[in-house]
Amino acid sequence: MADIIITEFMDEDAVSSLAADYDVVYDPELVDRPNALIEMVEPAPALIVRNRTQVRGPLLDAAKALKVVGRLGVGLDNIDMAACEARNIAVCPATGANNVSVAEYVASTMLTLLRGPAYGVTQAVIDGHWPRTDAIGREASGRQLGIVGYGAIGRDVARRVAPLDMKVVGFDPFLADDDPAWGSTRPMALDELLATSDVVSLHVPMTDQTRHLINAKAIATMKPGAIVINAARGGVVDEAALTAALRDGNLGGAALDVFETEPVSAESGTHFANVPNLILTPHIAGLTDEANLRTSALTAANVRRVLEA
Repeated sequence: MADIIITEFMDEDAVSSLAADYDVVYDPELVDRPNALIEMVEPAPALIVRNRTQVRGPLLDAAKALKVVGRLGVGLDNIDMAACEARNIAVCPATGANNVSVAEYVASTMLTLLRGPAYGVTQAVIDGHWPRTDAIGREASGRQLGIVGYGAIGRDVARRVAPLDMKVVGFDPFLADDDPAWGSTRPMALDELLATSDVVSLHVPMTDQTRHLINAKAIATMKPGAIVINAARGGVVDEAALTAALRDGNLGGAALDVFETEPVSAESGTHFANVPNLILTPHIAGLTDEANLRTSALTAANVRRVLEA
């Protein structure tokens, strides 16, 4: 009878630390076998998941002994928080463990998109061509980065782009304009931020208020050639509107690490086909070797703390 069920990949040392004191079932493929998971979850007081395991409905109903859900990450979209609260089930995200990874992803992706043409001529160079004029991109220096959502990750992004001599502005309705957390970042209304920024990076949760925050209307107000980066939550960007703007040349580039449908299926991915200046990554902005170690260790500690309380 398992004490802890882990349904998605986790650092092996963190798993071993839990297995030294608890009966642990570690099967990273369980997320793709929901019926098997439902069958085994009933006696387990602890469940550890990433973002794909849906801790709601039949699974949550079957987990009769559940005391704690350890989340290997920070987003809680896949967990029925109201139901967990009603049952006094602790939900423990790995807050802060992947901030650096996400911030570095945003900074590096921004630079890649600005200099994008330079990275598309490898084969031409191999073939003996010298397409210098086709490979000219843009500098970050002197441009404006607009950060939508100025929490811990947004602030980390601001710190990392500071040496690039960019103007950084931010929007966050939950942060007063005189809050010292803004530092050198200038707070700005969302409409003004979108209209004046060369790069817009999103760092907001998925809520009714943020769904399709970046839609056709918002994109129409943005600067020609602007870049959009979403490493926050799928659904914050209207993907159809974004790809249409890229095809029409109204945006200069975009990067999506999160999607309205995850994993992206052959069907849901069709509207991304042949879209220029688009980078797609499979929800890995916050996943590096280092972040995986930190996230796994913190989640193991969080689960242990609840079980031993």
